[in-house]
Amino acid sequence: MKKRLLILGSTGSIGTKTLDVVEDFPDRFEVVALAAHSNLELLKAQCEKFRPQAVCLTCPTCLEEGAALAERIGARFYPGEAGLVDLVRECDADLAMIATVGFVGTLPTVEAIRRGMTIALANKEVLVTAGDIVMGEARQAGVDVLPVDSEHNAIFQCLGGTQTAGVKRLILTASGGPFRGMNRDAMRNLTAADALKHPTWTMGAKITIDCSTLMNKGFEVMEAAHLFNLSIDQIDVVVHPQSTIHSMVEYVDGSVIAQLGMTDMYFPIQNILLYPERLPNRFPPLNLAMLGQMTFFEPDRDNFPCLNYAYDAARRGGTMPAVLNGANEVAVARFMAGEIGYLDVPALIRAAMETHEVTDNPDLQAICDADRWARGFAQSYSAVASA
Repeated sequence: MKKRLLILGSTGSIGTKTLDVVEDFPDRFEVVALAAHSNLELLKAQCEKFRPQAVCLTCPTCLEEGAALAERIGARFYPGEAGLVDLVRECDADLAMIATVGFVGTLPTVEAIRRGMTIALANKEVLVTAGDIVMGEARQAGVDVLPVDSEHNAIFQCLGGTQTAGVKRLILTASGGPFRGMNRDAMRNLTAADALKHPTWTMGAKITIDCSTLMNKGFEVMEAAHLFNLSIDQIDVVVHPQSTIHSMVEYVDGSVIAQLGMTDMYFPIQNILLYPERLPNRFPPLNLAMLGQMTFFEPDRDNFPCLNYAYDAARRGGTMPAVLNGANEVAVARFMAGEIGYLDVPALIRAAMETHEVTDNPDLQAICDADRWARGFAQSYSAVASA
């Protein structure tokens, strides 16, 4: 029988790659639901090709056209961010690809777990903000949370699953982003256009900005701790500009196992969609001789402090991770809109963390409240770092 897929974030970089895999293995998958934010034209094309039973659009200005699209293909329509949860609650699927961006993916992920769907997780903010709750729900329901991010998928492959017996530490690799080697003075006048020029990966705008500040890597550290049930202090980061080694596992006996591959998200997506099977695909093999060399550096935590903030938030726990994420989402949006400077992004996040009164052992409502508080704080923040 075909595996039934529900794809949240179908028009983003992960969502489109997921549908590429589906096209390449048509006898293995059926797309039952698609959800997107505002890319109506691409969603139309996807709906015409894959004919899902349900469609969701979250952008408030697209709802009328989204409803018309769903009616044209005979699908149920789910409007707005609340529609993401309703879609998951009312659709029957075997696997939910969570490829949305930001906190918006958290509640539908919890709902998918409660429905018994396998989770293919590409939205790291879900575990950053509510990792204890999400993984606790998954364990209770007996649901697998399978990592799609290239770094976490690499670790998943190195471990042969999620068994961490004998593991000393995980080593996440980072490209270093477009500003590797820059100091703060050189960063003062950077623009969003500068930050969107990632040296190795092609991704959406928000995650690309996060890569430039190393916040994305900080989120990945936090996500890895939840996925593999390890201490935050057992997870390290090394800068690897070639992005050929996607991550490594070091064992207590000194052995280090690395996963290598081309810089294309098709590979980890195929791995998770077909797991535990491995099937050949249309890509050429990795040519190490052509690569020539691989280099490694320590991350620059002084000029890119967001990595430290992620470790700090994880160690503090409670609602602090949600505040870190909420403040970052608004800071990135304001930077991209030209409202604040590049150096204001980490300054804003630090200010939110220093101001927030943490709630320990939060439930989902407390996490949502902390996210809302952080967004309000970040929206009213006055830029000072780049003045």
